[in-house]
Parts: sequence; C-alpha cells; structure tokens
Amino acid sequence: QVQLVESGGGLVQAGGSLRLSCAASGNIVSIPTMGWFRQAPGKQRELVATITAAGSTNYADSVKGRFTISRDNAKNTVYLQMNSLEPEDTAVYYCNADVFLGVGTAKYWGQGTQVTVSS
Repeated sequence: QVQLVESGGGLVQAGGSLRLSCAASGNIVSIPTMGWFRQAPGKQRELVATITAAGSTNYADSVKGRFTISRDNAKNTVYLQMNSLEPEDTAVYYCNADVFLGVGTAKYWGQGTQVTVSS
C-alpha cells in the first residue's frame, strides 16, 4: 500500500507565500509523475502543477509565474512553493502520485491540506 502525507497548508494574507510538501511511502518502485490539484468550495478539482521524475513541469495558467513545483526523488517527496498568493487560490490542495508498484501503475491521492488566502 502507498500513502501520501501532505503538510504546509494554512492561513495567509494576499501577497504572502506558503510551501506545501507531500511525502509518499510504501511499496514504491518509482513515481513517474507527482502533482498538486486543488478544489475550491462548489468547484471541481483542478490541476495546479505536475512534475515528472526527470523534472519536466506543467502548470495551470492561473498559477504560472507564482507557483513552483519541485521534487526530491530520493525522498519520494514533492513540494509546491506558492508566492504572491491571491484569495482565488483558496482551496483544499491535494497531492497526487502515479506510482509504479512493479506490476503496474496506480494513482494515489493525499488527504488534502487547506490553504486560505485572506484579502
């Protein structure tokens, strides 16, 4: 079994910064892709950013230039540095990982961490 444990959410004023972390543990052979999604009240879950094991990144247009995704492959950990936060960034942020278990790949989700940006 694989677990994703997130940390780093909280309350911040507009213009501030937060850093989210997500550590994966369990019977992991490799993690080809890790990422962050978010879900605001009354809205669908949406992609924020993804990163491959080789370091290729992809961002939602709404966060480009403000958020940076990175990962430490040795620690199976992904980070999301969020700068210039806006009230519109308020949401529950979920870590996601496509994990290769040796016999196949499965998608796992973290429990979510709340990010609240006050105006």
